[in-house]
Amino acid sequence: MLRTSTFLAFFLIGLGLLTAQKGNISSLQIKDIMQGDAFVGPRPSNAHWATDSKTLYFDWNPDGSLSDSLYAYSVSTKDTKKIDFLTANSLPSSRLIYNQDKTQAVYSKNGDIFLLDLNTYQSKPITKTQARESGPHFTDNGKSIAFEKNDELFTWNIASGLLEQKTRFVKSKNKEPQRDSKDEWLYQDQLEIFDVLQERKAKNDRGEEISSQLEALEPLEIETKGKPVINLEIDPSGSFITYVLMDRPDSKGTIVPHFVTESGYTEDQNTRSKVGDEPTEYEMFIYDIKARKSYPVVLDNLEGLDYIPEYTKDYPDKTYENDNRIGFINGPTWNSNGTKAVLDIQANDYKDRWIVLLDPKTGKVEQLDRQHDEAWIAGPGIGRWGGGSLGWMPGDDKVWFMSEKTGYSHLYTVDIDSKKTDALTSGSFEIYDAFLSTDKDRWYFTSNKTHPGDRQFYSMKLKGGKWEQLTNKTGRNDVVLSPDEKKMAILYSYSNKPTELFIKDNPVETGENKEAEQITHSNTDEFKSYDWKDPEIITFNASDGAEVHARLYQPDASVKNKAAVIFVHGAGYLQNAHKWWSSYFREYMFHNLLVDNGYTVLDIDYRGSAGYGRDWRTGIYRHMGGKDLSDQVDGANMLKEQYGIDSDKIGIYGGSYGGFITLMGMFNAPETFSAGGAIRSVGDWAAYNHGYTARILNTPATDSLAYKRSSPIYFADGLQGDLLILHGMVDDNVHFQDMVRLSQKLIELGKENWEMAVYPVERHGFVEPSSWTDEYTRIFKLFQKSLLGKE
Repeated sequence: MLRTSTFLAFFLIGLGLLTAQKGNISSLQIKDIMQGDAFVGPRPSNAHWATDSKTLYFDWNPDGSLSDSLYAYSVSTKDTKKIDFLTANSLPSSRLIYNQDKTQAVYSKNGDIFLLDLNTYQSKPITKTQARESGPHFTDNGKSIAFEKNDELFTWNIASGLLEQKTRFVKSKNKEPQRDSKDEWLYQDQLEIFDVLQERKAKNDRGEEISSQLEALEPLEIETKGKPVINLEIDPSGSFITYVLMDRPDSKGTIVPHFVTESGYTEDQNTRSKVGDEPTEYEMFIYDIKARKSYPVVLDNLEGLDYIPEYTKDYPDKTYENDNRIGFINGPTWNSNGTKAVLDIQANDYKDRWIVLLDPKTGKVEQLDRQHDEAWIAGPGIGRWGGGSLGWMPGDDKVWFMSEKTGYSHLYTVDIDSKKTDALTSGSFEIYDAFLSTDKDRWYFTSNKTHPGDRQFYSMKLKGGKWEQLTNKTGRNDVVLSPDEKKMAILYSYSNKPTELFIKDNPVETGENKEAEQITHSNTDEFKSYDWKDPEIITFNASDGAEVHARLYQPDASVKNKAAVIFVHGAGYLQNAHKWWSSYFREYMFHNLLVDNGYTVLDIDYRGSAGYGRDWRTGIYRHMGGKDLSDQVDGANMLKEQYGIDSDKIGIYGGSYGGFITLMGMFNAPETFSAGGAIRSVGDWAAYNHGYTARILNTPATDSLAYKRSSPIYFADGLQGDLLILHGMVDDNVHFQDMVRLSQKLIELGKENWEMAVYPVERHGFVEPSSWTDEYTRIFKLFQKSLLGKE
């Protein structure tokens, strides 16, 4: 039994635990595999092309520097070289905004704006200031460049070099206090009595008339009433400026104290508020520059604005209030000539997404598509925190977008006149990262069509039809096309093969689908010395009949100990039972170590995971710790029935959402799990943030039932097995306070079979190898002792 008697016992810093690997018979050592990239090798990332398609740039760190550096691969010579800092700083950004005929591009870098000539591939700075300029885009039919500076919009004329301020936002237009009735009478009486005052007033009035005439030549003064201005943009023709005023209510934040500091004093960090904030209000406006008037975008004709969520039926005595459902307004996305624009609007309760057509001359909108979900709107290309993927089709008569209307995220178009919607793709799989070719003749996108855990890159004709698969290696293929679309840079990985950078000709251009050439070789000798396991992707039936995908690691019969560990990935909406190198690569290596020691390991894509469509995604709605937990229990039962695992030798562990499920498993399924390691766990969803939690559980004030059945703190009395809690003390995502509250509950309940290890300098994502080593040494010892009886 694990025991603790005082809060000081949470600080488990004994050397015995730090070196506790007595029973480890694997050639892998926890201290080594927890070094991260220093053990595995540096991974290439952020691949992007030079605008002439002759050079491929990427970030890499093969020489073990303090941080990644920029590397360049030459297509002609096939040489790879490191780019020095000053040269790298002078290169164009990887994020270019093109003009209509793609002869020029504009970009921002280090707070300044640059213009790139695509014929000469030469850049020149437009700004060089201490202020920060951002959001560059072409306007005035390509003759000028617009950008934002100090929350105002400016344009720079390419030919003349004229810099012009286009907006003038003020908190209030009231420059003089208004006189009450008494003072107004005195004012008029003075003018009537004294001629000199009348003469002076006439002169002042004339001066103000002249000032008004001069002011009419300046940008219109627009009142904000102190609200922040966001999404500031001018249309392609230079006629209309759109902006959004944001009104965010004050919410009390949480203080996270830092105890280990350079100053030697405790320092407080102010972090996020808790779920249940009053919704932020967004109002969009249009400034007609020529007419010198500003007017609101009218959104009162959107379908379902009066929608009342179904869950409110569980609270018949409670009045539901949400007078303004308009949430974040993304856009506008303008057509080529700036006559029409598309807005992507989310509801503040996350249950609607509207795609609307905006008429800039009137501010009125027409609804093109409404996506509604009783749970919450999300999915690949649909947007979670902001807008989704969409754009204009060639000819500007249709808009393309992503939707889950069939249960999986797919490509659609809608005619802006008839409002007729057509599906370009369909099937029980997802589409990712769709974009149009440069000539607007075809689509490129990634999909998991072949298997939920396999992502390939495809091309398809503009109007849909047969797909052409352009990659051919099982795993994950993240492709970046060269600007001329003749070459494909591929960040590729497989289950036991970390990400490397490859290059190949685009089969669409050559008509041949050849093997890709590997550019980087990143693995260390230490990593290559071990025969890393290729976990089997299996499926099993959940108790409700659903088919669950999982990674299975099996030990050799000679060392099998009939014990099993179930790993629970984090983030909720994330996928880990796949065929590519996991973002949980330390955990993957730890699973290899466990298997060497005789454990069977199961890694489940439980309900709520990504990659399996809408119903799987929303399977946790209003009950986290429901089907996502029962999937773990069903997986454990499958291990007992099919793989000879003893019922009293099953452990569970995970971080963040995985830590939450671990707590729920230890509290609500004690007959299944004998031990659990809960890392950076959520103990009470009412203490987590609004943007994530309110999508799934609504808010504590409106849906208290969902929070009480989803939060581990309410079920702590069910603890029977051995529980290890591990948490960073400066975690500004899942606050350490959450686990302090849970520890107090366990103390009050008289529970003794639990311990807590805290990490004074770690946030949510651990950084220090020593912390990772300590954490996983404790988890290994927990399973050794609780499942196998080894000290």
